[in-house]
Amino acid sequence: MTGLVEDKAKRGLTLVYTGDGKGKTTAALGLAIRAVGRGKRVLIIQFIKSHERTYGEKITFEKLGIEIVQTGVGFTWTKTPEEHREALKTAWAFTKEKVLFGGFDVVILDELNNALAIDKFPIEDVLPLNEVLELIHHRPMGMHLVITGRSAKEDIKACADLVTEMRPVKHYYNEGIPAVKGIEF
Repeated sequence: MTGLVEDKAKRGLTLVYTGDGKGKTTAALGLAIRAVGRGKRVLIIQFIKSHERTYGEKITFEKLGIEIVQTGVGFTWTKTPEEHREALKTAWAFTKEKVLFGGFDVVILDELNNALAIDKFPIEDVLPLNEVLELIHHRPMGMHLVITGRSAKEDIKACADLVTEMRPVKHYYNEGIPAVKGIEF
């Protein structure tokens, strides 16, 4: 049994952070710091966040030499469906290239679950779930994938080695406190 477990860890793990609670991206970013501390090469691809805004994690990770790329155009209500579809198409092509040929040890696909759950407009032709599953199964040996975001698809959870569901118990948003700089962004 021990050999099988060791082989699986050497193959690379798939970790999924999902749920309606806060902390999915934060957990993944903490993992990125830990991995870099151990000499791992890390890439973070953010599927919803736009490069037009400044995020604390991008500022920090650029200082640490961790590649972080915002490929989105923001929340689904901030741009047209066409803009989102084009961003997702570009993001998915970029992701496949980086996962398959980038030489990374850890790749974090931040908010990929959110992107896959979009139902306000069609996305299956620009971000096909079957291709995502194929990439998970056929990534380079030893690469760890971390996938974050609400509403993880059952197929994604089924092929993961770890699924953590963040559940809200109490949140200051419910008291009318907006997103806090340094905490949410």
